[in-house]
Amino acid sequence: MKRTDKKVSTGLRLLAYLKPHWKRLAAGVAAMSVVTVINLSYPYIVGVGIFDHVLTIRKSQALLNLAVLAALVIIISKQFFTFLQNYSLLYVGQRIVADLRFQLFQHLQNMSIGFHETRRTGEMVSRMINDITLIQSSLSVGLIQAVFISAELVGIVVITFYLHWRLAFLAFIVFPLAVLVASRVGNLIRTVSRLAQEKTADLASILQETLSGIRIIKAFTMEEQEKDRFRQKNEANFQANLRSAKASSLLTPLVEFFFLLAIVVVLWYGGREVILGKLTVGELIAFFGYIAMTTAPITRMTQQFSLFQQSFAAADRVFEILDEEPEIKDDPGAIALPKIRGEVVFSGVSFAYPKGEVVLSDIDLHIRPGEIVALVGPSGAGKTSLVNLIPRFYDPIAGSIYIDGHDIRRIQLASLREQIGLVPQDPILFGVSIRENISYGRVGATDEEIIAAARAANAHDFIMKFPDGYDTVLGERGLTVSGGERQRIAVARALLRNPGILILDEATSALDVKSEQLVQEALERLMKGRTAFIIAHRLSTIQFAHRIVVLDQGRIIEEGTHSELLARDGLYRRLYDRWLKDTEKRGDTGG
Repeated sequence: MKRTDKKVSTGLRLLAYLKPHWKRLAAGVAAMSVVTVINLSYPYIVGVGIFDHVLTIRKSQALLNLAVLAALVIIISKQFFTFLQNYSLLYVGQRIVADLRFQLFQHLQNMSIGFHETRRTGEMVSRMINDITLIQSSLSVGLIQAVFISAELVGIVVITFYLHWRLAFLAFIVFPLAVLVASRVGNLIRTVSRLAQEKTADLASILQETLSGIRIIKAFTMEEQEKDRFRQKNEANFQANLRSAKASSLLTPLVEFFFLLAIVVVLWYGGREVILGKLTVGELIAFFGYIAMTTAPITRMTQQFSLFQQSFAAADRVFEILDEEPEIKDDPGAIALPKIRGEVVFSGVSFAYPKGEVVLSDIDLHIRPGEIVALVGPSGAGKTSLVNLIPRFYDPIAGSIYIDGHDIRRIQLASLREQIGLVPQDPILFGVSIRENISYGRVGATDEEIIAAARAANAHDFIMKFPDGYDTVLGERGLTVSGGERQRIAVARALLRNPGILILDEATSALDVKSEQLVQEALERLMKGRTAFIIAHRLSTIQFAHRIVVLDQGRIIEEGTHSELLARDGLYRRLYDRWLKDTEKRGDTGG
């Protein structure tokens, strides 16, 4: 798509956001029309009406009093309509920003896991906050003001040609030059503005990374290195914004130069016409008033034009995200999954991450309802990739996965995922109350159900030690509670959801022995009667599994119970022996 076509397309898409607010917009437009008419009437009333008619021809005090009274009424009316204009248009602008921001947030929520894993969080935050705020300037107020500034300028041109066409022609011959300059500089502004916005996104991304990883930074004494990294990005952001500011700052003086030149021409030629008697003093004053009036609209127009270019660059970045389709979505004929028994079948499943190597190859696996299956293997064997296919975080590149005989690609995503419980190694808790964190995913759960889930997860006692109990608000990502407490809240959340299938991904690997015992007890209650997939490095936590599946380099190489696999003297036995040696060195049996 050519740059011009893209600019038109972006502009039309932005205009579409005005449509739902046309009534409020119409009120602002009507008020702005009145203000424009009043502005256009000032120089003519003062120059021709008062100077020529009242003071020169009629010389009437009564008419002067009446003219001044009328001027006061016009001034008061203008202030009222200015308020109505500004409030109405600002309302529309703020409403559109809120709607667009929510639309982008909604779209980001619908995007697949793969999309989020290839995007920087800080960049997404920058697009949602900074870019959409920039877009606001080009909608409602900016757009309508540009239209009426244009209308005001047209009105000025018409009136000045009526007053003295030759003088008007000389004054406005510079217009095409000004438009040409504005167009050339405007294209430069759009280019450098997009670069500046990208640098701002880089800065936001680093800020997000460093603040969320502050413990690691301090643990590895990397404060100075992070300061240097931020300083470099901050300087690059400064330079990019400086280029944008330089281009924007260049536009107004260049355009104003041509209009100041027009005033000089009017002063010389208009004065000559008055001396020759071809123009009255009042008409020249009115003419000067109108020429002077062009300075403010032209200045505002060039500023708006500069702002439009920045807004278009921001809109391009926002629409770039909105135009992306989720990789994982419901098929047109997808059905709702009924309450499941928990049978899971992998049939010839292979999987690779986008632009990556194959991490799972030809997986055939049949899990019976209520069976507890442990997945073990070296790091990178494909354990987490395997369980991530069950809730369709990703789709396999070959083969199919069935739950109770239903191909999961033919099932509505929401009905699939609401019957799957996930307890990861590092559960994410939100900055809301403990009650809300436990009931997350089951809105409307009663207090009795929440407390019962917390008791079953060995979480009730520590929750009640907080002064506000279940109403205690957790800090960002739940970091105000310990790792074991976070895990037990996560288990309570999964219990309350009452899923048919459980995925436990290293759920106890980061805990001390005491916390692990409490969490393990909770997990055993959680798994009772449910199909469960367990990924664990501490092999003591999976010995009770009905079946252990051993993966290596993306393939299943062993299956059986703990005792069966030990007897085979294969990879599982080697992993188990290595684990025993490690626990002996630590003086920790893991159990």
